Amino acid sequence: MGLLQQAVKTYDELEKHNRVGKANNGEVPLAPISHMITRADLEITLDMKGNYVSSRLVDKNDPKIIIPVTESSSGRTSGVCAHPLCDQLSYLAPNNEKKYQAYLSQLEQWASSQYTHPKLNPILTYVKHGTILKDLENAGIIEINDKGQPKNEKMLVCWRVQNSGEDEACWSDPSLFQSFIDYYDSLFIDEKKNFCMITGKSARAAIQHPKGIVALNGNAKLISSNDTSGFTYLGRFTEADQVVEISYEASQKAHSALRWLVANYGVSIGGRTFVCWNPTLREIVSPFYSLVKDLEVAVEPEDYKKQLQDTLNGWQTSLKPNDRTVIVAFDAATSGRLALTYYNELQESDFLQRLYDWDEKCCWYNNQFGIQSPALRQIVNCAFGTQQGDRLKTDDRVMGGQVQRLLACRIDQAKMPADTMRALVHRASMPQAYDNKIWRQILFVACAVVRKYRYDLGEEWSMSLDVDKLDRSYQFGRLLAVMEKIEKDNDKERETNAIRLLSVYTRRPYQTFKVIYERIRVPYLSKLPYGLQTNYQKLLEEIMAHISALGLSDEELNRPLKETYLMGYYLQQNELYKSKSEKMEEENDD
Repeated sequence: MGLLQQAVKTYDELEKHNRVGKANNGEVPLAPISHMITRADLEITLDMKGNYVSSRLVDKNDPKIIIPVTESSSGRTSGVCAHPLCDQLSYLAPNNEKKYQAYLSQLEQWASSQYTHPKLNPILTYVKHGTILKDLENAGIIEINDKGQPKNEKMLVCWRVQNSGEDEACWSDPSLFQSFIDYYDSLFIDEKKNFCMITGKSARAAIQHPKGIVALNGNAKLISSNDTSGFTYLGRFTEADQVVEISYEASQKAHSALRWLVANYGVSIGGRTFVCWNPTLREIVSPFYSLVKDLEVAVEPEDYKKQLQDTLNGWQTSLKPNDRTVIVAFDAATSGRLALTYYNELQESDFLQRLYDWDEKCCWYNNQFGIQSPALRQIVNCAFGTQQGDRLKTDDRVMGGQVQRLLACRIDQAKMPADTMRALVHRASMPQAYDNKIWRQILFVACAVVRKYRYDLGEEWSMSLDVDKLDRSYQFGRLLAVMEKIEKDNDKERETNAIRLLSVYTRRPYQTFKVIYERIRVPYLSKLPYGLQTNYQKLLEEIMAHISALGLSDEELNRPLKETYLMGYYLQQNELYKSKSEKMEEENDD
């Protein structure tokens, strides 16, 4: 299936559960066919005879409402095109004759049809009186200028009719919704039926498609109208219906479902909107965060892997054979066009397995939080953000595209982008450029990404210290951690030579090692207790023996370090900072 087919399927599922036109648990409601969700500015209450009763300004915090619309009015931008019932003051007041008559004639046709509703005639009678501006002014709701015009004629009015049924509000009355659906459908009963490419059935084709799928890009359309005067299709086709045929009903259902999904489940990242859902409305995992959440801190790789496996098993136990997951991303480069920048649908079992696979490889020790897999937004911030106060912030133009890129890697099992990995390693190699707390976050994310990057190359990298690892950069990373700890044991507050020279160390490790060692040998190493001094000296010699065993020349030893040095540095540092009690427990276990 494609996006619109899955959206129609979602609408039908919501309709099956009687959720059309209803807001559950504070959600934005799903608009019925031939209706749209919008924000009202004024509410006017009438009696059954069409007399004015009261009015009020609608609070900005009040939920949006459902109003009936025609195919033309739902996408209006300029020109005269009235909504059937709730509309702006410019259409309801007689000041603008064209708009006023357009509204009245449309409402009269509906009210006089066999699909009429008790609310219609009171509203029609009141609007015909032409006193709406005067009533609102007398109530202190609006101000009128010297020309008799309201200061804001674009304020949208919704209606409440007393004693008109179980629900007096026009925006939440299901019988009124159905009244307009039936009436509007009757206007096209003799219309030509075309083959719908979404449903595979013959039905009336949509001429215009709704806008407003993403509230942030309210006027942007996913599907353009086939105009005959511009260049929408001319050059490839001679007639509009040669391009693509989508039925009115399918278009309405698809757009309404997408609008509902974005409003209630969409995630806006860097101006780009992401939605992940199951068309049968089953709860699913967010692909932007780790599969493991709100569990005990995992301090050992075995504990973390067990947490991952248990979480995966928990989600898989309730899976049905045909459960699918749909992931989409929308962006609007212009105010009038909405682009689908990413789309994927897959079996939910595959979706969960891919999240598991990513989290198993892209993870590392995150200080006191234990082993974690960084969120996609966190990776982008650490790779491309700038420090602002106590956090990293990335430009929206970069954030949206980079998160989508990583999302595709996680869902489509693509390789970790090399440029993202290199950016993280570069930043992790410059601790002096950031506050220590932020640098530690960058270091955690960099190690997780490097591990995943290396795994994509077919390499296995353990999160336990491997003292015999035959990797020059890894061993030089260990060497750096030991020299840093020697200084820290003397003075915990002072910035160490290892950190101060880290950037140079990554470019010329062997030469810089000699410089750092000479700086710490006498003033730091020699001042430590004899036993500790001996242990450090022995550890340095062991690491240098591993490096010498590689059989490299001094020139080769001095080449810039690869990204794996970070893992050697971090793991050796973890080992050095283990408490005495932990080491004693390990010795007793052995």
